[in-house]
Amino acid sequence: MSEKISQRVTAVVFCAFLAGFGILHILLPDREFSPVENRTLARRPAFSWTALADGSYTAGLEKYLEDQFPLRDGWMGLKNRWEYLLGKREFHGVYLCGDTLIHKIEDAGRAEQNVDYLRRLTEKTEIPVYVGLIPTAAEIWKDRLPSGSENFDQAAWLERVKAALPEAVWVDAGGALADHAGEPVFYRTDHHWTSRGAYYGYCALLEAMGETPAPLGEAQTVSRDFNGTLYSTSGIHWLEPDVIERYVSGDTVTVEDGESTHGLYVDSFLEEKDKYASFLGGNAPLYIVRNPEAVTSQKLLVVRDSYSDSLAPFLSGQFSEIHLLDLRYYRTSVATYAEENGMDQIFVCYSVENFVKDQDAVFLAQ
Repeated sequence: MSEKISQRVTAVVFCAFLAGFGILHILLPDREFSPVENRTLARRPAFSWTALADGSYTAGLEKYLEDQFPLRDGWMGLKNRWEYLLGKREFHGVYLCGDTLIHKIEDAGRAEQNVDYLRRLTEKTEIPVYVGLIPTAAEIWKDRLPSGSENFDQAAWLERVKAALPEAVWVDAGGALADHAGEPVFYRTDHHWTSRGAYYGYCALLEAMGETPAPLGEAQTVSRDFNGTLYSTSGIHWLEPDVIERYVSGDTVTVEDGESTHGLYVDSFLEEKDKYASFLGGNAPLYIVRNPEAVTSQKLLVVRDSYSDSLAPFLSGQFSEIHLLDLRYYRTSVATYAEENGMDQIFVCYSVENFVKDQDAVFLAQ
């Protein structure tokens, strides 16, 4: 009799639990965006007999219920903590390495084609082309990765790229970062390099150009609560937030983004989830950075991804004009743009992670 009572109590508690979450789901408004996951959440799908027949309605409903589950963020954190205690170290393609999150890097099948596009750029333009492909934390901090974890050999691949580009001037960003691997050259919760890491990339470029880099200077801390993209992707939410630092004041620098003119930094982003966007202002098709007090009057074209956002402040001290071109949004021939705008040098600056999967690198060859 006691066993039957126990089973009935368990069933009642379970049903009450489900009913409670069902009521919460009805009462709580749907969320459009999750700041924790940094993504738009699914909305309730529109019903139609056609959608029901082809399965799209049920698939959409399943995704909607998953995204709008009451207290979703808390449950996800609890689930990941439990899996961590069971020995799991990879969460949605992100390795948990002590107090650091490192993104797993894989060749998306476009690497060799994109290198060929880059080679064709170096052969078709008379303007000097500098190539700086930036290995990620998975390479520079590979000693921190969990034992037995899969890891694309970025260093070996970069040596092959260097050999395939005899017309380019190689910028050894990887060597510069490796020399300072004991320093915080990458964020712990984000895939980007820090301002300190970007400085070493800047030094590698100027040394390749035969120039002397400016000293690093004093750091200014502008945020102590930065939780980056890997924090959102992994669901690991119990690490200490990152610190964002700046080393360049940029008092004499202006930045044009096609819609407005502002300074090197957009501080309003420091109050939002994507605090890294405070460098320049986030993703834009084209930034033009001008500094009348730069060391030289030269004009530099940077074909870039978002790693260049925190690199630009250091470059602004050397070049009077920098054009930062993002081929994801500004689809144009790189060689033609450089010639029409009087560029003195071209700097192709991507993280390895982005370059091996970039679908817009074809514009390098046009």
